[in-house]
Amino acid sequence: MTADFHEIAPEPDRLVEVRPLAQALRAFAQARDWEQFHSPKNLAMALTGEVGELVEVFQWMTEEASRGAAQEPKVAQALRHELADVLLYLVGLADVLGVDLNAAVHEKLQINAAKYPVEQAKGSSAKYTEL
Repeated sequence: MTADFHEIAPEPDRLVEVRPLAQALRAFAQARDWEQFHSPKNLAMALTGEVGELVEVFQWMTEEASRGAAQEPKVAQALRHELADVLLYLVGLADVLGVDLNAAVHEKLQINAAKYPVEQAKGSSAKYTEL
């Protein structure tokens, strides 16, 4: 039996609600006259840098250690801060581009459900073109 995307997340549900965060980011940038620097290119580059810093937290950890990383206080704080930075830049980028992240997430989940039917993808890490 295939789990239909609409059974998991029917449309009017808001899976992602970032408007208050986007508004707070806009106010933060406006107060500092930083909007001039917040082009899509610059925000995408900053996002990439923050993802790199998140990845750096996991560098050299074993798979097992990475699963428990958030349980170690010092590592947990670094993870929280880097995840927050990634989210802040992602939301800021979507806001500057006028992308509704909730709609984008709904659309992408539907696409992924079609690409990776449960019957073919369950327990497999293969790319959809290899299923």
